[in-house]
Amino acid sequence: MLRLVVQSAKIDPPLAPLPRPCVSIDFRDVKKRTSVVEGNEPVWNETLIWHLWNRPLENDSFLQVMLQDMGSQKKERFIGLTTVLLKPLLKQPSEVLFVKDLTLLNHSMKPTDCTVTLQVAYISNQDIEKTGAEDFLGVTARETARQKLMVPGSTMHRSLSSKPQHFQVRVKVFEARQLMGNNIKPVVRVSIGGQQHQTRIKMGNNPFFNEIFFQNFHEVPAKFFDETILIQVVNSSAMRYKAEIGRFQTDIGFIYHSPGHTLLRKWLGLCQLNNPSSGVRGYLKVTICALGVGDQALADQKLLYGADDTDIQIFRSAAVPINMAYLQFFIYCAEDLHLKKHQSVNPQLEVELIGKKLRTHMQTQTDNPIWNQILTFQIQLPCLSSYIKFRILDCHRKDCPDEIGTASLFLNQISSTGEEIEGMYSGFLPCFGPSFLTLHGGKKAPFRIQEEGACIPDSVRDGLAYRGRVFLELITEIKFHQDSTIKDLSHEVTRIEKHQNRQKYGLCVIFLSCTMMPNFKDLIQFEVSIGHYGNKMDLNYKPLVSSTQYSPVIHDGNIYHYVPWYDTKPVVAVTSNWEDISFRMNCLNLLHFTRDRLKVNLDTLKSIRNPKDPALLHQWEKLLRELAEDCKHPLPCMTNQPKATSLDRKRWQLRSLLLQELAQKAKQAKPRDMVATGEDWLYRLNAVLPEPQMGLPDVMIWLVAEEQRVAYAQVPAHSVLFSPEGDLHSGRLCGKIQTLFLQYPEGEGQKDVLPAHLRVCMWLGNVTDSKDLQLLRQGDTAVYAEMYENQAKHKDQWGQQGLYHCPNFSDVMGNKTLPMTDFQPPLGWHWQDSWTVDPQRRLLLDIDINKSQVLEEVYENQARDARGTWGPATIPNTDVNGQPMEARENVKCPKGWHFKKDWAVELNHAVDSKGWEYGMEIPSLGQRQVWSPVEKTYHSCRRRRWARVRFRNHGELSHEQETLSFLKLGLAKGEEEGWEYGTFGSTFHLNPQPQSKFRRRCWRRRLAPNKDKGIAPIFLLEGSLAMDVKYTGKEEDSKTWPLRLDRQFRDPLRQDTQPPNMPFIYCTFNKPHYYQLFCYIYQARNLVSNQILTFQGPFIRVVFLNHSQCTQTLRSSAGPTWAQTLIFQHLLLYENPQDTKESPPLVVLELWQHDSWGKESLWGRSMWPPVVWLDLQDRILPPMRWHPLVKELGKEEGEILASCELILETELREKQLPILSVPWKNGAYTLPKNIQPKIKRMAIEILAWGLRNMKKASSPHLLVEFGEESLKTEPIRDFQTNPNFPESVLVLTVLMPTEEAYTLPLVVKVVDNWAFGQQSVTGQANIDFLQPYFCDPWAQDYMHPKLPTLSEKHQDFLGYLYEKFWFKSSKAEDEYEHEVDWWSKLFWATDEHKSPEYEYKDYHTLKVYDCELEAVPAFQGLQDFCQTFKLYQEQPKLDSPVVGEFKGLFRIYPFPENPEAPKPPLQFLVWPEREDFPQPCLVRVYVVRAINLQPQDYNGLCDPYVILKLGKTELGNRDTYQPNTLDPIFGTMFELTCNIPLEKDLEIQLYDFDLFSPDDKIGTTVIDLENRLLSGFGAHCGLSKSYCQAPNPYCSWFGTQEGTPCTVPPAHSGAGT
Repeated sequence: MLRLVVQSAKIDPPLAPLPRPCVSIDFRDVKKRTSVVEGNEPVWNETLIWHLWNRPLENDSFLQVMLQDMGSQKKERFIGLTTVLLKPLLKQPSEVLFVKDLTLLNHSMKPTDCTVTLQVAYISNQDIEKTGAEDFLGVTARETARQKLMVPGSTMHRSLSSKPQHFQVRVKVFEARQLMGNNIKPVVRVSIGGQQHQTRIKMGNNPFFNEIFFQNFHEVPAKFFDETILIQVVNSSAMRYKAEIGRFQTDIGFIYHSPGHTLLRKWLGLCQLNNPSSGVRGYLKVTICALGVGDQALADQKLLYGADDTDIQIFRSAAVPINMAYLQFFIYCAEDLHLKKHQSVNPQLEVELIGKKLRTHMQTQTDNPIWNQILTFQIQLPCLSSYIKFRILDCHRKDCPDEIGTASLFLNQISSTGEEIEGMYSGFLPCFGPSFLTLHGGKKAPFRIQEEGACIPDSVRDGLAYRGRVFLELITEIKFHQDSTIKDLSHEVTRIEKHQNRQKYGLCVIFLSCTMMPNFKDLIQFEVSIGHYGNKMDLNYKPLVSSTQYSPVIHDGNIYHYVPWYDTKPVVAVTSNWEDISFRMNCLNLLHFTRDRLKVNLDTLKSIRNPKDPALLHQWEKLLRELAEDCKHPLPCMTNQPKATSLDRKRWQLRSLLLQELAQKAKQAKPRDMVATGEDWLYRLNAVLPEPQMGLPDVMIWLVAEEQRVAYAQVPAHSVLFSPEGDLHSGRLCGKIQTLFLQYPEGEGQKDVLPAHLRVCMWLGNVTDSKDLQLLRQGDTAVYAEMYENQAKHKDQWGQQGLYHCPNFSDVMGNKTLPMTDFQPPLGWHWQDSWTVDPQRRLLLDIDINKSQVLEEVYENQARDARGTWGPATIPNTDVNGQPMEARENVKCPKGWHFKKDWAVELNHAVDSKGWEYGMEIPSLGQRQVWSPVEKTYHSCRRRRWARVRFRNHGELSHEQETLSFLKLGLAKGEEEGWEYGTFGSTFHLNPQPQSKFRRRCWRRRLAPNKDKGIAPIFLLEGSLAMDVKYTGKEEDSKTWPLRLDRQFRDPLRQDTQPPNMPFIYCTFNKPHYYQLFCYIYQARNLVSNQILTFQGPFIRVVFLNHSQCTQTLRSSAGPTWAQTLIFQHLLLYENPQDTKESPPLVVLELWQHDSWGKESLWGRSMWPPVVWLDLQDRILPPMRWHPLVKELGKEEGEILASCELILETELREKQLPILSVPWKNGAYTLPKNIQPKIKRMAIEILAWGLRNMKKASSPHLLVEFGEESLKTEPIRDFQTNPNFPESVLVLTVLMPTEEAYTLPLVVKVVDNWAFGQQSVTGQANIDFLQPYFCDPWAQDYMHPKLPTLSEKHQDFLGYLYEKFWFKSSKAEDEYEHEVDWWSKLFWATDEHKSPEYEYKDYHTLKVYDCELEAVPAFQGLQDFCQTFKLYQEQPKLDSPVVGEFKGLFRIYPFPENPEAPKPPLQFLVWPEREDFPQPCLVRVYVVRAINLQPQDYNGLCDPYVILKLGKTELGNRDTYQPNTLDPIFGTMFELTCNIPLEKDLEIQLYDFDLFSPDDKIGTTVIDLENRLLSGFGAHCGLSKSYCQAPNPYCSWFGTQEGTPCTVPPAHSGAGT
């Protein structure tokens, strides 16, 4: 390449007025220019670059330099020229040719006194490769190609042709990172050769776009290569003058001559055009291809959400300074690094940043390594990577180390750019610690996209399992002089020891209920852990009461299952040792309190949809008042805290400044843009909430089945942490009942199935603060030791003989334990009584106890003998899996059940006429048996299915009452010994069965605490009950284990690794409280978007704890209406009513539908707490509200109108139960009259005028839906020639609520019809607010809509124009025009430059508006005849693409209930002739002036000119630009013809004229000519015929005649007026 630096010039003699010189350089017929500056001694210091491609310099190569004055009144003025020979560069290519004060020649080729100073350099491909990523060359002249980049390219080039060729440029935008700004909404604008493209609007500083743009060219290659690609990232929510975040520009030639003609997944450094010294403003990841005919684009085989490349190259401008920084990681030590049981690791820490990885030294055979090393990274600020990745590796194999755990530090949490605060705040560099960083590994959480447009790579997401912690510190320095990146750190250890001081914490969890579970066939339990503490599988730690007792899962009578805890709630207590970070948590919880209150108030504000609702302003004032009050709470000071780190102090300053700023804004806020303002404040609070130095791991609750962790819930430790400072500093859920929805790890579990719905009460805090711990207002805590005695039946005798592998004493799962005589109470506890037999009736419950009917089945098996006849098989009766069963004749009906029909052969499957299915012998293990309904000679076995249904007897007690009575029964006669009969893996019974071969009984012994020791007694339950007392006091920090513990739990060769014996903690409730739940369900809306299919048989299932009911099933509908009340009676809740009122259980509403096969499928769920009434005197029916329906991945789809209330039952209320006030109709409870929306029959009259700008439609029709009612128009067969509907007036009669809050939206869908009867929705519009369309046809002052008046018929149109618009001047008019010019008339109309010398100045009748005619309130947007509704293919968002427009109007009015009553007249008149359209029109556009345009040039001005586009017609000329002005006066009239509605959108564009670079667009506006033609306000008249009130032929506007043409007055543009 050839690089030329134009430094300066000197013009002598000096010119006056001051010239505006520009240097033009020509090399090989490619001309480039510098910018224009002012003065006789101009200075540029600009770089111009020519690509040499495959044509190196030659001996006769030269540069022709010309100096011109661009400010002359003429087009340009020549000053001088000269020639620079490039032969010296061939001899010494590494040298720079410096030409100082080179004399210029005049026209006569004689020397002048004018000089120019240049520098020329020749850079070969080898020189480029040496620079690499160090410095990418190329800042070109600002007036030509701004900020061009020159980077290494390929040496293989196509020979340049002089003929035009076809090319295509593709630009794919992936994502952006580290964009500067606060609460930004970035959008990427791509200009390819002057053609503009734009991405969707995203949110945040690291948005993900994934959009691609194409642009085709047919150019000469040399010209094509000089075209530019400009990529801008703009904040769409900011004012235009400060909206640009950064830009990048290059030429297409550089892209084409890159390897593969492609920049594949490259990062671009963005900079600001006018301030490149501000540095990189962010990064953008793109792929850019420039392809010619026959070129193949490089294949991109990387995953969209994959990890970053290890070799990262950043393209940036050479004018942007490099801000380097050095990140020093002080790696001290790690703890609790466990990967496998009983196996030490060889740990090594790996730190990864922007693809670069550094590792510490490897430590051998240790779980607690000490490194004391420093790792140093050199980065550029801002850092391209948004996070730092830490990995702990087990290097027992050098070639393939195992990953123990990972952790991620996000840079926006440990640094600040200063954009978070408005003002002088400058931010701070990355820093961290010294502090612990928690490591995780194993299974990962399900993938979730947290916000629209945001993407979290898989490499950032850490696992769920706790894998230890690493202790480190991060310091960032700007200057660094040491060569080594790794050094020893032993002398720093003493400084950080104060951060490792430990305190003892206690975690208590009470499990209140577990519902909405799938069917778990085995017993389940819950395990609670914080870090390694409480993990039953990790035997390196002292055993704790961290798991609940095993429980069965029983059916709830509908589709879900639940755990029958009832009045005995399990409790767990986990103690742990962590450093004291209460000062950090207090600050965090105070911020969470402020954020939570703001979010609640903002959600309430959003729910008020009517902008005229007086409650809106009241809620806004409440939001401001509470926000100002919360922001005044001072954050705990960090400056005097000895354990506070540098990051603590800096984030404390940042948070404090933000709270002060929000408090000030809350005082000054006005009731404008309330939701947007509140969302901005919430976003800024959320930005400073994350705490990277969170030393406490999250609390994990695992659902364990078959000794495997199945599902989990993750609770942040700070949310349940207790603080002695008060409730504001404690976690918001500390000591309060909360609802947890368990979820499966990634890749596990069934779709749309919740593992469990869990209600718990949690407390975490220092054990010294737990002395008076009382989580619930009632409930007694009891602690029991438990064991099972097992016996087998051998030779009709029960005893230990015949147990085989089962131990004599075991736990409930049959794991070996010690005899009861060897149990020892833990320290701080003693035995309260002796061992007693206590059958656990919860484990004896029948899992079908809540079912009303059960299907029983037995398979009859036969085998073929040697003679070929069928006979009984070896196992004649089995279940479906082939397991032996009793013969069907011996299967007895259980107590409380009965049969209606006897056994019958199942014939509704693939069987023969007698029910047999045939197969081979039992296949080998792992193969599936295949059955056939047709008998073949090789079949050796057959079976048939016998089935019958047993039904539950209708007793006096409900199913739940039967369950409770069974749990409370004592031992009956014959059960005194308490034996349970059965086998492991099946249900046990208190009564022996004929086939019983195994029995067991439960022994329990209660524990009681010793004297008060200042902490809660449950936190003393540490260590196994089988251990000796003197060994249970082992402290965490001690690394020496007692001998007995070491033998039992630390021996790596030990095969018996079963968990030790631990007691169980219960919270028992003596008295239950009964409630009634009333669920009022009305209807659903916005369920199906952009689909034709409606809901098939929709119904609502309401789930409350272990109870559920369903509404009636409706017919197919897009907006189903149930208007039904579901009543749950005698609901049991054991906690105190005050606890229930503060934290009630959630009501879950599920919307189900039936598919084409009749199978039920879940659509979505909605969950909210009911209103709780403890006293009926205070009861008010809760108003119904719209609640969102949430589908998979948290996506909201539709809403449901409902409300719920929970009422406490008492003995005194039996006579006035609320159920008596609920009406009963058609077998169901309906809604109470005072809560049911008032319904009125209404008529919706639709003027379906037509469709516009639908590019992908062929034969569309309109589908209008309102709730369950719908109608459609006839298809538009000739859509391409006449897009109006053949039938324009439709009437839809509906039942509509009179309250606006309950009204459904009116849904307009455009359905396209294709061949073979196929239909698809191509666009949809939802009209949510119907109030503007209500009318009263019987009112005296009501004006019916009128049809617009159009022009003459088509056949007379041209003659009409010729007759009416032929302008003839006269002498008198010429004289008048000479006396009073056209502009004076305009100035009279606009009150500018009035002068008394003119005779007619007071006779003007023209009114000039300061806005568009559409914005004048009196003109109704010029949509009085029909309105324009935008059509979308998705739920409309901020920048959703519009796929078309529907033109129409609605009128809604009451319709008589009595069919004999007179009906109101139709509001819309049918257009007499559809052939009137398309309507030919003449359009005159008077472009008078523009005001306050956006500057485009460096001098703060612009050179505007006008371009008009209407259909395929384009008028305007760039040569008619107005130079150097922001308020140009054009005085131009354009005249053109069009056919409305085919060509209805008049686009007026303003461009800035640029001599060399592509012209910049200043702004654009689009005017709907059809609205102006059809409007009754005369919007098509434009300028008046007569300027004066008196009829005067001399007062006509220039170029205006009388007639019908549709003329347009000036309109607004985006950057001016």
